[in-house]
Amino acid sequence: MTVVDLGAAPGGWSQVAVQLVGSHGRVVAVDRRSMEPLPNVSVVQGDLGEVEFKNHLLAPLRPRQVDLVISDMAPNISGIAAVDQAAALDLMEKAREFARAALKPGADLLVKVFMGESLAPFTKSLVPSYRCVLVRKPKASRGISREVYVLERGFR
Repeated sequence: MTVVDLGAAPGGWSQVAVQLVGSHGRVVAVDRRSMEPLPNVSVVQGDLGEVEFKNHLLAPLRPRQVDLVISDMAPNISGIAAVDQAAALDLMEKAREFARAALKPGADLLVKVFMGESLAPFTKSLVPSYRCVLVRKPKASRGISREVYVLERGFR
């Protein structure tokens, strides 16, 4: 099993993924910021918005070998709602584009999103590409947080 963790720093999701994939799996942690090395995790530093980096990242993952893409990417919050929404939507789109190129049929995508006007159109746009699309708020997330996760199961 291969898992790619986008926006991985400091590495919490990657550590969970390593436990899930076991000794025969592979976890690739990707972030713009540098990360401390993690046991059994390939750490790659770069920006998914840069085409050359995205292609470099995808090259060893082809042909469509990834079982799960986790995106915990979040924008730097400015406090200006319209700016923050646009930045969050841009990151959601980058995760979706990467998943389209990397996931094998039947694979899954988990994307952190923020509740707001972009959530419904984003989730609706995923429906044709996945068997099931669910929105979930983890119990570990603070009640006042606008953070939720969209789980897309069964990539077509």
